[in-house]
Amino acid sequence: MFTGTGTALVTPFRRDGSLDEDTLRKLVKRQIHAGVNFLVPCGTTGESPTLTYEEHLRVVSITVEESNGNIPVLAGAGGYNTAEVISTARDLTRIGADGLLSVTPYYNKPTQEGLYQHFCAIANSTSLPIILYSVQGRTGVNIEPATVARLSKTRNIIGIKEASGNISQMAAILNQVSDDFIVLSGDDAITLPLIALGGRGVISVASNEIPAEMSEMVSLALAGRFVEAREIHRRYHPLMEVNFVESNPGPVKAAMAEMQLLEPAWRLPLVGPQPTNVARIRTVLENLGILGKVCGEKITGERVSSERARVAHAN
Repeated sequence: MFTGTGTALVTPFRRDGSLDEDTLRKLVKRQIHAGVNFLVPCGTTGESPTLTYEEHLRVVSITVEESNGNIPVLAGAGGYNTAEVISTARDLTRIGADGLLSVTPYYNKPTQEGLYQHFCAIANSTSLPIILYSVQGRTGVNIEPATVARLSKTRNIIGIKEASGNISQMAAILNQVSDDFIVLSGDDAITLPLIALGGRGVISVASNEIPAEMSEMVSLALAGRFVEAREIHRRYHPLMEVNFVESNPGPVKAAMAEMQLLEPAWRLPLVGPQPTNVARIRTVLENLGILGKVCGEKITGERVSSERARVAHAN
């Protein structure tokens, strides 16, 4: 269910800071029309720490409504208070999420045993499948391969989003879990190496901007067509890099604003990128030929096939 390309959806806001529900619906439709495999609302790319609880549920509910059963919804449900995560998981189950993405607790830095008990408690509270999320650079704690292997024996813990950036650790995880355990890249730029090791896809930031192209790249790699997948990767690698020129999701939302997909709005403590970095983002978009396309064209999905043909021609 959660293999291939999943988009770590940004959460669009209006300039007054309110949730932009209309734009969210358009962005979800654009993703579906572009052919992504699943959607991930209210992850950290979606600025989930700045959402109220009601907004969190509303963003997931809108995503579920717009997906309408066409593609699965993997909703964010993580944090450092296990009891609160369990409560969130129950509400997300009620509103129709197909699975949960649960990031490690941050700041309180639990031991490996604490992580094991935390995730087991969440898993025991819901029937939904769970994808673990390990991103030590953000949370200060790593899910070590032995702990992942131990958690993989829990009935509904079915995979991990691995964002350590450590290829050796990813290989160690793949060596210790069963073949049906899903290991997804949490970094666009190392998706292909992970798939070569046995990974099953990516939870992508770049697919907010280029959903059709990321989906095609991952599909080709999963089919063993790495030469063609590398062509797409090489073309879009500058975008994957510039998306992290400042803290995510600052740059990707700035890029989407340049593409007329949303308003350039963040919630504190996040702010928009510095002007010099906005210029860098704009240059990458210009070089890729994806700057200045009107919002309607991008959202309707009517340009997906022609865009793919343009990319193929350019490569």
